[in-house]
Amino acid sequence: MAASHPEDDAVGKAYDARLVRRLARYVRPYRTLVAGALSLIAVESVMQLAGPLLTRWVIDSALPAGDRAMVVQAAMLFVLLLVGQFAAAYCETLMTSLLGQRVMRDLRAEIFSRLQRLPISYFDRTPVGRLVTRVTSDVESLNELFTSGVVAGLGDLFTLLAISIVMLVVEPRLALASFAVIPLVFIASRVFQSRVRGAYRDIRTRLARLNAFLQERLAGVRIVQLFGREAAEVARFDALNRAHLNAHLKSITVYAMYFPVIEFLTTLALASLIVASGVRVESGALTVGTVAAFLQLVRRFFQPLQDLSEKYNILQQAMAAAERIFGLIDTPEAPGLAPTPDRDARVAELRASGVTVVFDGVWFAYSSDGGLTEDLSAREAAAAPDRAAVAKDPRWTLKDVSFAVRPGETVALVGHTGAGKTTIVNLLLRFYEPQRGRILVNGVDVRSIPVDVLRAVIGYVQQDILLFAGDVASNLRLGASLDDAALQRAAERVGADRIIRRLPGGWGHELAERGAGVSVGERQLLAFARALAGDPALLVLDEATSAVDSEIEAVIQQAVAELMRGRTTIAIAHRLSTILEADEILVLHHGEVVERGTHRMLLSRRGLYDRLYRLQAGDGGLGNAPQRDDGTDADRDSATRLPTGATPG
Repeated sequence: MAASHPEDDAVGKAYDARLVRRLARYVRPYRTLVAGALSLIAVESVMQLAGPLLTRWVIDSALPAGDRAMVVQAAMLFVLLLVGQFAAAYCETLMTSLLGQRVMRDLRAEIFSRLQRLPISYFDRTPVGRLVTRVTSDVESLNELFTSGVVAGLGDLFTLLAISIVMLVVEPRLALASFAVIPLVFIASRVFQSRVRGAYRDIRTRLARLNAFLQERLAGVRIVQLFGREAAEVARFDALNRAHLNAHLKSITVYAMYFPVIEFLTTLALASLIVASGVRVESGALTVGTVAAFLQLVRRFFQPLQDLSEKYNILQQAMAAAERIFGLIDTPEAPGLAPTPDRDARVAELRASGVTVVFDGVWFAYSSDGGLTEDLSAREAAAAPDRAAVAKDPRWTLKDVSFAVRPGETVALVGHTGAGKTTIVNLLLRFYEPQRGRILVNGVDVRSIPVDVLRAVIGYVQQDILLFAGDVASNLRLGASLDDAALQRAAERVGADRIIRRLPGGWGHELAERGAGVSVGERQLLAFARALAGDPALLVLDEATSAVDSEIEAVIQQAVAELMRGRTTIAIAHRLSTILEADEILVLHHGEVVERGTHRMLLSRRGLYDRLYRLQAGDGGLGNAPQRDDGTDADRDSATRLPTGATPG
């Protein structure tokens, strides 16, 4: 079952001035709507007072005088008041709903914009389902705050004040008799608030777990079906769904108890009013019309009291949601993501000179929470100044990695899974920052180069291809200012034009989510064309041909060979046959470069690369192994030192 998260369990204060000030920033552009809604609420409250006063006037004046015209006039005025209340309530609801929707739109836009600029390490430790909850459920809680919380709550307070003043002015004694049960109302409301607070916290926790589970299972639906896990996953989802239902039922039970209690106390207040007024009416000190007016006023007085308890919980939930939302918004952005004013000029300068990449003694480690261990290098250096001792720490993903690749050269990275190949690429793209060492591009530390400039000169093809829902042209262009001719040339150079022509809509063909509807190999060709469309100065290839057949692979290899002339290329190779012509091959093992050289040089050394190559060639790494003096197979003995589960690439 999905684990809870401290942010989901947080309830927060009922009122937090700091958060309210931040929320006011989103309301300020729509202050006209707020002023209009408050004005309409005030008008509606005054109209509600007119009804009881009209009743008093009719009973005490019109009926004793037998003046039918006066009764008809009062009835017509009452109808007009009802129409006015309806119009005011309609316009007020329209304004508050419009206010809430516009604030939600602005908040969602800002949250999504912030999510795009957060460091990759944040997504490593934060489930996508929880982020979806922030953008949907938490923002919806703020919508309730504006539509039925703050503005309506202020209206309830105004109504209470107005009714109290009228009751005290008309008949203070009856007013005090009616107010006698107010302490009981507050006690009931406090008990209700404490109970429903826990219920709401449980609902939020269950909803976050439900969203996280749903997102993960839908993203991995192929695996679920492949292993026949449908029934088991349905059962797990049913358990989460039932827990969410039970949490809601608890809150419903609390509400089911609270409203009858308030209704009982309202009836008790009416009974107290009748008892207090009976003797005085009989003695002539109090009119029947006044009593009738008070009966209406008391019922209208307790309705806002009941509503305020509900508004209190809306406010509390909104404060908790605001705290989580602003916590996300306040998360520091990935460094260097601010737009660069002279970006185009700096990109052109890098392209003109060609790109030289140097890794100079780079060390990198992930922390347990998915972020970076900033102080790991300093702590380890103090504890163990000897490099060999430091390198034994399993937390290091890369250990003192150094290499250089110049324009027109190709450096290939090979090694078993987990050796650190992809981490090198991630550091170059500045998804993460190294704890030790430097990464230089044309002699400049990449931390000094704006990210938008650096990534504009890099063409990157991942092994796990992601295409967005949309037409083919927009997927290859991805917002860049590229004309159709440039896209066409890129597609032709990698052979993707044949695939595009076969699609029903050609360049305008709509791809489904994640590129569903085209094969894995076809997605890779489209991704390759996407990377080349911007004419990159630096190519980063994460085994670009791993999912294509031999015929298409040959076409791609030919296009890549032509494209790489004059360009810097770093290639992660799983198929060693694809990097035979690389200028330098780096063999990584547990984060260290254990061998380097050309394909022929590495084979001649009979080391790890030689074993990996012969394993892929199909002879098990033993066919031409040199013999030791004791007659045993030297490579068989050394092969046993390969890590368990190590695979080529």
